[in-house]
Order: sequence, then C-alpha cells, then structure tokens
Amino acid sequence: EVPPADYLFQIKSFSLLPDTKEKRYESCDFVSGGYTWKLCLYPNGDEKNNGNRHISLYLAISGANTLPLGWEVNVNFKLFVYDQVRDKYLTIQDANGRVSRFNKLKTEWGFAKLLSLDTFNDASNGYLVDDSCAFGVEVYVIKSTGRGECLSVKMVEPSNNTYTWEIKNFSKLDDGVLYSELFSIGNHKWKIIVYPKGTGSAKGKSLSVFLQLADSGTPPTKRKLSVGFTLGVKSSKVKDHCWFSAPSDNWGSSNLVSLVDLHDRSKGFIVHDTLVVEVQIDVMIDVKEFT
Repeated sequence: EVPPADYLFQIKSFSLLPDTKEKRYESCDFVSGGYTWKLCLYPNGDEKNNGNRHISLYLAISGANTLPLGWEVNVNFKLFVYDQVRDKYLTIQDANGRVSRFNKLKTEWGFAKLLSLDTFNDASNGYLVDDSCAFGVEVYVIKSTGRGECLSVKMVEPSNNTYTWEIKNFSKLDDGVLYSELFSIGNHKWKIIVYPKGTGSAKGKSLSVFLQLADSGTPPTKRKLSVGFTLGVKSSKVKDHCWFSAPSDNWGSSNLVSLVDLHDRSKGFIVHDTLVVEVQIDVMIDVKEFT
C-alpha cells in the first residue's frame, strides 16, 4: 500500500518519549486543501478524554487565530498507523463517515483510543518495531462551490392562463410562417407560431403549430422553464409538459391536424375563412441556477 497522501509522522526511540515528561507531541505543520494542519500525539493516552493506556492521535488546524472571523472548515480525514511487519497501513476513520467541523471552539478532531498500548507495543502487530513507528493522515477539505439552483412551481390562475389568436383570410395564406402578437401568461412573454401548410416532414400534409417562449434573451443559459400547456385548434389539440431552455425555445406539433381535415368544412376548423388557435398554460416550473 502507498503511504498516506498528506503527511507521515515517523518516530524513533519511541520508548524514550515518557522520559521527556511531555504528554503531547505535535508534528510540523503541513498544508492540505488550502489550510495548515498538524498531527497531535499522546503516546500514553489523552487522559482528559479517557484515553488512558491508549495511543491518542488528533488532527489539528494550525494558525486558527489568523483565520477570518467566523471561520469554519469541514473535513473528512483518515488517520494511519504503519504495520512494519506486513508493510501496510491500518486506517482509522469515523465509522459513520461523519464530517468533522473545525472552528474556533473545536480546532482538533481525532481518536482518544486509537490503539491500546498493549496492541501497539506488541511487536508481532508491526506497529512498534525496533522502537520506531509511523503515523499518517489524509485530509479532504469539503469546499462549497456556491453553485446550485432554485426550483419554483407556479400554478397559473385560470383567469389569465389562455390566449386566443384568430387568423383571418386563412385560405389566402401562402406556405410561409405566421407569428402571433406578443402576449403574457405567468410573468413570461410568448408567441404562437403557425405553419399553415406544415413544416419539416409535415410540409404539405398537416397544420403545424408551436408555442414559443419570447422573453428578452430567451432563455438564459442558466435558466430553464418547464411548462404544462394545451395548444391547438378546436378539437385537435396537443397537451404537453416541456422544458423551454436554450436552444429549445418552442414546442408544439408538426402534425396537429391533416390539411385535408383542416379544410373540410364539415369538420368546422375554419369558419368564415378564420382559423382560431388557442393556448392554455396551467403550470410553470422555473429553475434558476446560481453561483
């Protein structure tokens, strides 16, 4: 196995540490995730946290007094003890994978009972061999990118959710495209697009009708709008729920009704050479990205 990615703390003549009368030993500072850290070792256990007769090891943030007011650093970290017999590392981390929150009131996290001294001192376990040992750490700082999105759902009031467009002299229209005037529903601007003689694969076969989102700069790349709408003519309508987002700013049907049926007087689509196109918008889901 490879050594810990961030820092390795090697100790020789471990048995002489008690002679120094120091209960706590700190490693040199190291940098990870944009912050400065150190390892704190209690070779005979951290008595204040009931770590007697154990190796206690903590990760501490350095220079806390130089960090900005109200600082907080969220971290996932692993501690390591080197097994010299089997040439591998024992890995210790929170069993539930909980995030450790470093702040002014809590500048170090770790384990008061990392290993019992009986286990650590037994040379067959490989942790203390020839009076030397090694501890390590890997630190993953969880940084917020500030990116996200806000989703809002709006039911459009029935009194203001419908637009009707009367296209007069329909029989005199060529095979081009027609646009309705701009209209507003649900705080957005819209247009209806009609191809009297069809478009694309439906050209010369069917009436094509689409609903277009016509807001200024429609729609921004960091915004999406999902709309539940009903669009069509008389008894031939399409009911759909579509996302209006760049570059898809219009939805509808290329084959709303065949041209044969459309011009059949008995069907009643065209009355007094006028075609009535109607759209009803019932619900809108607005998604805005933020950074």
